[in-house]
Amino acid sequence: MPMFAYVGRTRGGQAISGEMDAANRDAVVAQLRKQQILATTVKQKARDIQFSLPGLGGGVKDKDIAVFTRQFATMIDAGLPLVQCLEILSTQQVNKVFKKALQDIRQDVEGGSTFANALKRQPKIFNQLYTNMVEAGEAGGILDTILNRLAAYIEKTITLKRRIKSAMIYPSVIVTVAITVVVFLLMFVIPTFKSMFEGFGATLPLPTQIVLEASRLTRDYWYIFAAVLLGSVVGIRYYYKTPNGRKVIDSLLLKAPVFGDLIRKVAVAKFTRTLGTLISSGVAILDGLEITARTAGNKVVEEAVMRTRASISEGKTIAEPLKASKVFPPMVVSMIAVGEQTGALDAMLSKIADFYDDEVDVAVANLTSLLEPMLMVFLGIVIGGVVIAMYLPIFKLITVLK
Repeated sequence: MPMFAYVGRTRGGQAISGEMDAANRDAVVAQLRKQQILATTVKQKARDIQFSLPGLGGGVKDKDIAVFTRQFATMIDAGLPLVQCLEILSTQQVNKVFKKALQDIRQDVEGGSTFANALKRQPKIFNQLYTNMVEAGEAGGILDTILNRLAAYIEKTITLKRRIKSAMIYPSVIVTVAITVVVFLLMFVIPTFKSMFEGFGATLPLPTQIVLEASRLTRDYWYIFAAVLLGSVVGIRYYYKTPNGRKVIDSLLLKAPVFGDLIRKVAVAKFTRTLGTLISSGVAILDGLEITARTAGNKVVEEAVMRTRASISEGKTIAEPLKASKVFPPMVVSMIAVGEQTGALDAMLSKIADFYDDEVDVAVANLTSLLEPMLMVFLGIVIGGVVIAMYLPIFKLITVLK
């Protein structure tokens, strides 16, 4: 729909201006009349031409949603009307995708829709967890409280993601640099040694022969290696999108010797934080488990949670099927069982989430301290091995000359 800029006056005579999406000028005037605003000027704005590439700059970041949620909760708590809150927040929004979504939500609310239903029409921005919690907040008359909980949940999730990224950056950079250096040596440095060794007239040491052959293969067939690497990455990503492939890969990740423990702790922290937030907000336990399973991020954990949901619908407790799944640590299962027995499951889940947030911090620190010497040894063996292999014939020649 086209965008219109308007200027008008309220019933009290106060000047007001803004922007609105509408089918035509008359629709803008009619909408302003409903808000008891007399339109004096309504002009259609020229649309900005936007260029975007797939996957670049077109989405809404978690940080944007967290800031919006926190500000929205503050405004609602201060007594501002829902529509006015949405108008203010959409006006100050820098992200154009998010701005357009908020304007559409405001129009839906003005048209008589509930806030939760308006959010459900923006599934790419607001997930099922968000909309269900808002729906529970609207029904219970505690929307500001729910929004504050949502903001806290999103902020903790962002922090958790940041910790994982920080743990992955260091080894990724080291391995990338190592591969780049080795490829550079094989393609541009080793061939100069080869021409020099050809004049020796003696049999080269085995390590030197291996490195020279590797250099030849890299120079002559680099495009094949590149195609195999690219094909492997694309193949794994495609396989991961299949139900069975995702289950196999996620299962292997949980069993990985170095990263498996960290991935498990992250999964437990996310599961308990999500379910605890939903239950404390008034979402039914079955709905909460379904939402938690869909946002788990790991197929093995998702299936374990869905089995738990099926067991609860048959009258069992949460702890029993979680224990049988063998995905969650015994301590977590025991604490959940205590929470069920005492009627304080949401509080117990929050405590477990806080505990495992700290455990993730410790695991990240341990992982970094463990990877540092391993990566140094890796660099020494790979790069040092190539250099030594190239100097072995020189050392042999010096020995013969003596």
